Amino acid sequence: MIGKLKGVVDSYGEDFVILDVQGVGYVVHCSARTLQRLPGIGEAADLAIETHVREDMIRLYGFRSDAEREWFRLLQTVQGVGSKVALGLLSVLEPSALASAIAIGDRTAVARAPGVGPRLAARLVAELKDKAPAYAPIDPAVIALSGAVEDRTAPQPVTDAISALVNLGYAPVQASAAIATVLKGAGEGAEAKTLIRLGLRELAR
Repeated sequence: MIGKLKGVVDSYGEDFVILDVQGVGYVVHCSARTLQRLPGIGEAADLAIETHVREDMIRLYGFRSDAEREWFRLLQTVQGVGSKVALGLLSVLEPSALASAIAIGDRTAVARAPGVGPRLAARLVAELKDKAPAYAPIDPAVIALSGAVEDRTAPQPVTDAISALVNLGYAPVQASAAIATVLKGAGEGAEAKTLIRLGLRELAR
């Protein structure tokens, strides 16, 4: 099995790069985000590799980081997600952003990927939500708050404040992070209008 390739970029295709490793050209399929970050033709590059072996073919998938490869594997543990959909998700969201979206239950962000409809997005969030926090670079308090909002166990003023910030154009993760931060000082008994005002102040920093 091939776990890593280091060579020179020979050429690019729509969804792959040909990496010349000591005269052997390897066709490596990558996410759009990874392809965009690779160097120009003739320059050195190295990729973490995931090898898929079937009866009729061997296909290589390349990643700029081990985290991206880990998410490629993790996504495919969900029914309905194959390599194509997994690469599509990683083309739209980098690993940390994908982990954060799943951790806080942001199905809209997940559904932005090609081939991922609302139903599959909901399944991805439901099945990977417990695993995502380990990869998400966000405050555990934000994840907990988002889970409480999702489960409808959060105080109504908190839910209203997050909803108001989202309606103002902020991403759910931004809104949840802002409210989670101001709650530490304002307390869970604070009114929605107070939380919105403090949340906007926090977002303006």
